[in-house]
Formats: sequence, structure tokens, C-alpha cells
Amino acid sequence: MVAIVTPSYAGDFERCQLLCRSMDRFVAGNPRHYILVAGHDVARFRAFEAPHRIIIDERDLLPSWLHAVRDPTSMFRRHMWLSTRLAPLRGWHVQQLRRIAIAQKLEETALVYCDSDVVFLKPFDCASFWRDDRLRLYRRDNALASLSGTDHREWTINAGFALGLPPERVSLHDYITTLIAWRRTAVLGMIAHIEAAHNRHWIEAVAITRKFSECILYGRYVDEVLDGVGHFHDDRELCRVYWSGPGLDETGLHDFVDGMEPYQVAIGIQSFTGSNLDALRKLIG
Repeated sequence: MVAIVTPSYAGDFERCQLLCRSMDRFVAGNPRHYILVAGHDVARFRAFEAPHRIIIDERDLLPSWLHAVRDPTSMFRRHMWLSTRLAPLRGWHVQQLRRIAIAQKLEETALVYCDSDVVFLKPFDCASFWRDDRLRLYRRDNALASLSGTDHREWTINAGFALGLPPERVSLHDYITTLIAWRRTAVLGMIAHIEAAHNRHWIEAVAITRKFSECILYGRYVDEVLDGVGHFHDDRELCRVYWSGPGLDETGLHDFVDGMEPYQVAIGIQSFTGSNLDALRKLIG
């Protein structure tokens, strides 16, 4: 069984609506879709609920000692997450923690993570993540060797720390993209491994540095702790992502779509680019 998991927040509400519409049109097999949001966003996202789509309150996922409060540095427009155990966390931190924590609540064998700014444009079957009994793990070999001026190196070092790996062992593989799959049992094993290595709650060990990537954490756990058991590698990005740049108008969006590889089934337009949502709506009809 496969579930699709989407962490989201109020600022991505309209984009998440487009994702849901495109999934209902193009994703085969009617997999359950779990949307993970903060407690203060639950009421709004209830509009998306359906027999196959469930809204999950982060308060049912995260420990009671982590609290969302209004952030005074943003004139109280945004939230921050406070505790007595960690420095304040931001929304992008907590979205990553939700992705890991949801494995403790679900029963599906595989969890497919899809960001809320993704739109499916072609038919897609989640069964394609499987090769017999092995699950696809996205990995670009040694990709970090050519990256400069990014946080990727720090993320991979901090992943090694969380996993209790020798500090001299630094991976250069990149595991970060959207529309990826994790084995639920592997996530549970990763949580147990981290807690055993640090003798503390896994969130404390992962978020203490405040610079972490859940994708790199899982990838390094699978490759360096599990030795790849239960997975196979694939470096193809199933979703073409517009990470940065000026907002795309209708012409720019069509040019971006025209650049999709034949195996790509979706596009992701980062919300902070300010791209035209009306053009996205037209794409999915």
C-alpha cells in the first residue's frame, strides 16, 4: 500500500488546492492522500477532506513540548515553534519533522512525499516506485561535489551527526527533490536508530543544529546504516521544479512545461517565485 503525504500551510492553500485537483485527475489507484498542517491551519484545510484525503493536525504528530506561537519578528503574521529543548524552529523546519513523524501514525508500506506547490500534468501510478519488493530511492551520485554556495554540505554533515556516523564520513550524494518515496518501516528504524545514538527524542537530535534536510537524513540512513536494503537508486526527477527566478507568466509556464523530460509527470513551481496561479489552473483544466 502507498500513501501520498503533503506537508502544507496557509500560505500554500491555493497551490495545495491545485495539487489536489491534479491528483484526482491524474494519479491512479486512488491512494490515500494525507495533508499535514499546523493546528492553526486545520480548520481551513478541512475543505479538502474526502474519503481518500485526510487532514492531519501536527499536534497529533509532534511531541507536546513543541508549541506553535505567533512570531513577533514577522509582526505576528507567521508562526515559530518553541520549546525548552531547542532553539526556535521555523515553518520549514517543522514541515520536515512532520514528514518523518507521520510514519509513526500510518500503516501504508510506502510514503510518497509530494510538496503542496506541485501540479500533476500526466497520468501517474504510485506502483511505479516499486521494483519487486524494493522501493525507489532518489539519489544523484556525488552531486554535492559540484555544488558551492549552498547549505547542502552542512545538511549532509548534520545528517551524519544525527545518525551517529563517524564525522570523517561525509556523503556527497544528493537525495533532495519532491515526489519521492520512503519505506515506512525504514523511517521507523531511522527514528529508533537516532534515539539510541543520542539517548534523547529524535527531534532534539535532528533539529538541534537547525540546518537539516529530511531527504538527506533518510537517504544517508538507507545507504549507510541499512546498506541500501529494500531500495534501489534512481536519479531521475519525476517532477520538474522551478526552484528560483522571476515569476512565470502563462508563456513562461508553457515554456517550462515544454522542457519536461518524457518520464516527468509533474511540475513544481516554488511559491516564493510569485508565478501566476491562473496559468497553473488552466494547465489542469
